[in-house]
This record gives sequence, C-alpha cells and structure tokens, in this order.
Amino acid sequence: MYSHGSESLIKQAREIQEPELQKFYSRLCKLLQVKELSHEAVDSLGRLHLILAANKYTRMLPSELEQRLVSLLSSPAEQFQVLSSAVLRETLPLSGQELNYSPENACLLNSHYASLLLSQAGTRADLSSLCAQLIRSLESRPCEGLTHTLPVLNTILSHSPECLTEDHMTLLSKKLVDWLRYASIIQGGGAASSGGFFTVSRSRQPVPTAELDGTVSGDFFTVLCVGQGFTEDQWMNVYSFSMLRHWLLTYHSVSSGNAATDTDDRSEVDGSVVSIVSATSSSSRLLPPKERLREKAFQYCQRLIEQCDRKAHKKMDTELQRACLVEAVCVLDCVCVEDPSLVYRAFPCIKALFGRLNSELSFARILLPIAQFYLNHGELAAVDCDSVWKLVFGRFPAELFNDPFLAHELLRFLRLNLESVQLRAPQYTRFFPNLLKFLAWDSPAVVDDFVDLLPSLVTAGTAVELLHTLLDLPCLSATLVLQLRSTCLPISEPGGRGLLSLDAFRNPSYRGLFLFLLRAEAGSGDTIERLGRLHKLLAEAADWPRVVRCAQTVPVLLHIYFNSVVAVADEKLLAHLILVMLERSSLLLNIPTYSKEIHRVFSCHLLRLCKLHPSLVVDQSHELLEIAGTTANVYSKEEIYTHVVWVLGEYLSASSDSRCSVRLITSCFEALEAVLFEITSSAPPPGAVCPAPKVITSLMSALAKLASRSHDLIPRVSLFLSKLRTVTRGGSVVWCSDEEDLAAIVTRGEELWSLLKAPGVAQSALTPPPHVTTARWHRDTNVAMPLQLRLLTSLTHSR
Repeated sequence: MYSHGSESLIKQAREIQEPELQKFYSRLCKLLQVKELSHEAVDSLGRLHLILAANKYTRMLPSELEQRLVSLLSSPAEQFQVLSSAVLRETLPLSGQELNYSPENACLLNSHYASLLLSQAGTRADLSSLCAQLIRSLESRPCEGLTHTLPVLNTILSHSPECLTEDHMTLLSKKLVDWLRYASIIQGGGAASSGGFFTVSRSRQPVPTAELDGTVSGDFFTVLCVGQGFTEDQWMNVYSFSMLRHWLLTYHSVSSGNAATDTDDRSEVDGSVVSIVSATSSSSRLLPPKERLREKAFQYCQRLIEQCDRKAHKKMDTELQRACLVEAVCVLDCVCVEDPSLVYRAFPCIKALFGRLNSELSFARILLPIAQFYLNHGELAAVDCDSVWKLVFGRFPAELFNDPFLAHELLRFLRLNLESVQLRAPQYTRFFPNLLKFLAWDSPAVVDDFVDLLPSLVTAGTAVELLHTLLDLPCLSATLVLQLRSTCLPISEPGGRGLLSLDAFRNPSYRGLFLFLLRAEAGSGDTIERLGRLHKLLAEAADWPRVVRCAQTVPVLLHIYFNSVVAVADEKLLAHLILVMLERSSLLLNIPTYSKEIHRVFSCHLLRLCKLHPSLVVDQSHELLEIAGTTANVYSKEEIYTHVVWVLGEYLSASSDSRCSVRLITSCFEALEAVLFEITSSAPPPGAVCPAPKVITSLMSALAKLASRSHDLIPRVSLFLSKLRTVTRGGSVVWCSDEEDLAAIVTRGEELWSLLKAPGVAQSALTPPPHVTTARWHRDTNVAMPLQLRLLTSLTHSR
C-alpha cells in the first residue's frame, strides 16, 4: 500500500518515545517564537502532523505549543495556516479558550481557522453560539476577515440550519440586501485587488467598475463587473451571490399571515414587465427583510442576465458569464417559487433568454435551469412549453449522449422533478428511446438514475416497445459507437477494429436498421423484422467493453420493468408481453452469458405473470407448446424451457381456466411426451451437454399433472415411468452422466408412478384447489411436487 520509504517514516513516527517527543515539542516551540519562520519550522510541523496522524491514540499537545499553533492559523503565509490546522485537527478538542471566536478577532478568520472552529463545535449549542458571534461580527466595521464569515455561515446552514434564530435570519437578510444592491461601483485600490479577478496597478483617481465588454458600469455592482481592484463591500457582494440560492432554499417558507401582508405590499408592482434593474423603488423599502431580499435578488439576477448579453473580451470571462447565467436563472426560480407574483415579471426575460440560446447545443447546461423554470412556472404563466421539452428530451440526448456532465444533470433534473414532469410534460415517456442513449453509452455512470426513472417510462402505450428497446440496449450501445466513429474515421481504414460493422453502418441497405435503433421517439414500431440480420452485423461488437458493460445492466432493468408493468397492464397486454419474451428468447445479441441472464429474468417473470393470471396459459397455449415441443430448446434454452413446461403443467387445467379442454390437455401431453422420450432415449446432439435433471423432472411432473386431469393418459405416463426405472437399473445411460442426478430422477419417477396408482389422490395432490396452492405442503415451486408425495410413495411400497 505504501512505498518502503513511506512505511519506514510511519514506523518511526509510531515508535517515537515520550522523552524524545517532549524534546521535539520544546524545539518546535522555540522555532515558532521567531517572527520569520524558517524552512526548518515547516519541516518540523510536517513531522509533527505525521507523528500525530500515524499514532493510534489521540495526543494532547503542551499548552504553549497549542497556543503557538493557534496563532499560526492567522499567519499571512497560507502554508503555515494549512499545517497548523492539520496538526490541531489530530489533537484532542482544544482546552480553554484558544479558539474562542468573537467579533473583535473577526480579522483573524480565514478558511482554515473557520474549518477548525466548526470541527471543534461538537454540539448544536456550540454551533448556535458560533452563529450568534458570526452574525454579530457582520454588524461591526468591515475588515479583511469578514469575507470568510459568509462561507462559514453557509457551511453551518448545510449541516445545521436550525442554529440560526429568527433575529439572525432578519439581520443576515438585511446585510445581504445591502451587499447585493448597494455595493460600491468605484474600483478598489491595488492592495484590495490582491488575489482578485484582475490585478493591475493602483489607480490614483476614483474609477468606476466596468462591464465585461469594456464599457463603464451604468448600474449597481455585480459579480460580472470588473476593475483593477475591488473594495471590501464588492467582495461581500460576490460572496453574497454565491450563497444566495442556498439561503433562499433554506429559509423560503413564510407564514400564511405574512404572505397575505406581503401580497398587499407588493400590489403596486405586481404584473409589471418593465425592467427593474435601475434604482430601487420606494415600495420595496417597506417590505419585511426577507421579502426585500427577494426583491433585490430578483433585480440582481435580471441585471446578471442583461450583463451576459455583452461580449466578453476574454475566454475566461465568457466561462464566468455562463456560470453566472446558470446561477441567476436558478435564483430567479427560487424567488418565483417563494413569490408566484414575480413569475409574470420574470418570464419575458427567461423566454427571451431561451430564444437566444436554444439553437446552440453548447448552451445545453444553461438551458436545463431554464427548463426547470418553465416546468415550475410555465403553467401559471400560460406559456407553451413544447419547444422546451423537444429540446431537452429530443436534441440533448440525441446529439449529446456522450457528454457525461449533461447526462448527469439531465437525469438528475428528471429524478428530482419526476412527478412534475409526468404531470406537466406528458410527452416525456414518448422520448424513452432517446433517454436510453445515456444508458447505452455509459451504463455504470447512469444506471442508478435509470433504476429510479424506468418505472415512470412504463405505460400501457410504451410497454411492448420499451421491452424490445431494453433487450436491444447492447445493440444501441454498439450503434452509438459506430455513429461517432463514422464521423471521425476515414471511409476505408485497413485493419481498423470494427471495420465490418462500420461498413455496414455506412451501407444504405442497412441504414434503416440503424436508424430505428437511433430513433428519438417511440411510436414508429415495436421492433424491426430483420433483427437477426442486425445481430450478425454487430457480432464483432459483442466484446467491446462499452457494449459488455451495457449488457450487464439489462437484467437489472428488466426486473424493474416487469415489476412496474404488472401495475399498468391489462391481461391482453400481459399476453402480448409473454409472446415477446418467447420470441426474443432466441433473438439476442450473442454476448457471453447475456442470453442466459435474460432467460433467467424471463423465466422468473413468466412464472409471476402466469400466477397472477392463470388464464394466460390457455390464451398463449399454442406459443407455449411451440417452445415446449421443440427438443432443441432443451439444450439451448434450458432455463426458460423448464419454466414453460412448469407453467403448462401447473395452469393447464379446468380449475385455472374453464376454457381448458381435454383436447388441449391431450395435445400438450403428447408434445411433452415426445420431447421426454427423445431426450431419454438418445445421446445429446454434438457439442451439447446432457439435459439438466430439473428439465427431465419438470417434464415428468408436468406429464403426471396433465394425466391426473385426463385419466386416459395415466397408463401412458405409468408405462414410461416404469420403463425408466427398468432402463436405469440395466446399466449406464447416455442422457445422464452423473449417478447422483440419475438417482434423483429415478426417485422422482417412482414417486409419481406410485401416486398415479390412485388417480383420485393424484388429482388432489398434483392439482390442489386454488385456496390451498400456497399451503405449507405445496411449496416446491420448481416442479410443483407436494411434500406429501414421499409419504404416499412409502405407503405404496409398503403394501
């Protein structure tokens, strides 16, 4: 885990003796007493941190050394801030008042000092006390340390928002209003710009801040104003905007009484769509602090959006514009959620912004917050949102499926707003072929999102096509790879990997196959006729890592799909789904283990669907018999074949469906009898292994059940079972290579043979009434054999 040198240092740190450690403490104290700290002091602090971190037990430092370390937290050199903070974190909670914060020492506060303060605040009372002191420091005269107060308060809000009282919230809201709206528009001095956005020489005469395009700022200061330096209140403006959304989200709830009063206070400005980014109206000064903060936040965001229209001179400023635009739209959304009357004033700006950006996919991550605004407020403003959803659900996944950041943000948007999306954007489910492209491209990264989203995509109208699409996800994954490669690789690339499939992708004869996989919306058909041909074209993609990872997620999603579809599908749709399962069990991309995993899922849910609706077995008896009557399926589809035989034997009875006739039972019996006779009288086909014992026992059990419902068939079953016992006693058999398996098969045959000697008992045991099918003595769901069979067998043999 560690290199040899690292292990040696850790061992030395753990084995240091107490006398030597005390000498080291004393030497370090002397090093920290001088004004100009040396490199030796840096090395000693690093060694002290290693000693404390490598030791199993927490140590307590001498009080003098502890005080020296605390004083280093406010050192002008950040290196010493980091080291002293790291060392103090490894010690016991500081004794006394070493870290006691007060408004008087606010200038000492920095990020490292603040993080240590928070780590030492062990209880809610400690956090409340720290909050109160930080809030009081905001009322004091501004100083350099004040810029760290808001980030610390924001951290406390994240962990324990209840620490702030109503008075604290009122005061902080007032201060945020002052910093957001009334920060100076004059550039600060050169010293104030140290570490800021731009550092240039100090200007002697007061110079106003500028816009990103170089023009003089004509309105109040925002985070997008630039200058040679920044004043303290301008920095507080930046910090205030950075925490504004979090603050609004945390404390947006107001009492109904206050809400009524606020409505009266705002009546004279409601409904106005005139720009309000100029001077503050006198009516806003009459609002309570929280409501006034909302008004100023609204104005601030409107101004930011206006500033983002300007052409920045530097690429870095262009990126800043985009980040501010996202945040401004999010804050506007929060404000309008709190006060719906502001929606009418905000929508003209948001609508114009959407119209300006929607043609450029490079603005996709900005357009998502705009879509959030439309989702939350479009209905109130009576705005047509179709163009928004066509962009979000249509173009974004189709053209940006390989953008991991957009995939994360779009799927997160859907998860967080799922109920609203289903209610206000019902076309969402129609775009599932597009949304699944994110999953096909990067399955491990987004599978958790689709575990949450998939049930919402399952409707009566999408169920069949969605099932086909899930089964073809590996094909879609391969097609997306080919789509990207076709744009960046030459038409002919000798020796290029995947060249055959790439040629097929470019071939007009097969273009329709690939276009169907790449479709954006559902409704053009459940699947394609030449699916087998498509699988051959993509055969070489079966070992591509992206395709293999995609195939591994399909079984999980299929379980979720079937669990969801039973809640929305009627019996007719479920019958169709059974047909799809039977058909697609032999039409899957040839990926190692993929077919077996899909067959397991199909088998599990075939049983479940038939148990919920036993009449499905009669409805689909022809198709089920076609599967069960084909001997080759015993070797190629063992799992699903076994379960098809089981449901035929279990539910093909008049007690499950009155339409079940003796003729149907006889037809099924003969088909299963032929298969059982064939596999027990000959060796497996070349390249195949012997049938699994559960296949043979399932066939025998199904035949016994069917015979118990039509007594004319009992002699035929009894004859086969008696011959089976005779043949196996005569020597080795070619259809079973394991003696234990053979013994289990013979035992089951004897049990059934004994039971069928008493047809009345056999019928009640093998086909119990519906109200007792789940009784304790009828648990064997694999072969449906009651536990009482063994008792009946022993009684028969004892006669």
